[in-house]
Amino acid sequence: MTTQPTLHTDRLTLRPFTLDDAADLQRLAGAKEIAATTMTIPHPYPDGEAERWIGRHQPRFAEGKTATFAVTLRESGELIGAIGLSIKPEHSHAEMGYWIGKPYWNKGYATESTRALLQYAFDTLGLNRIFAHHMTKNPQSGRVMQKIGMTYEGTLPQHIRKGDGFEDLALYGITRNQYDVR
Repeated sequence: MTTQPTLHTDRLTLRPFTLDDAADLQRLAGAKEIAATTMTIPHPYPDGEAERWIGRHQPRFAEGKTATFAVTLRESGELIGAIGLSIKPEHSHAEMGYWIGKPYWNKGYATESTRALLQYAFDTLGLNRIFAHHMTKNPQSGRVMQKIGMTYEGTLPQHIRKGDGFEDLALYGITRNQYDVR
């Protein structure tokens, strides 16, 4: 598959990013609260980075390495976040990552988008395992993982450097068999 699909839920559309999304992406991802709980989003968010990041998506999807989606409201098309998979085809697994812009928190959008991506990963990509992690200071993300059937697998102490300190990561995962049983 060389063209990334578009996924739909009741309230959301998960679609490939376009360069037209760059300004909204920079504004949403540039919030301190987003950068504080994600590994790779900087604050302040540098000019031009959104365009560079978006430009890497299609080639990496074509190589089978990633699938990155813009999370948008189905009715308006408004960008509200991002979600994706970092795929290791040789191991038939992927790491899921996501963020939802602060104005859209506490509306169930993270759960709805992760549920759709999980289904895509297993049913379309045929992967065997999906895993994700969150900084332990962001337990809301862990609750999203639990809601979609992922199991807590442990904590990695001081696993990443963020700013001037180190952060613990809580790891969650789900296998194809566990998904099918649900």
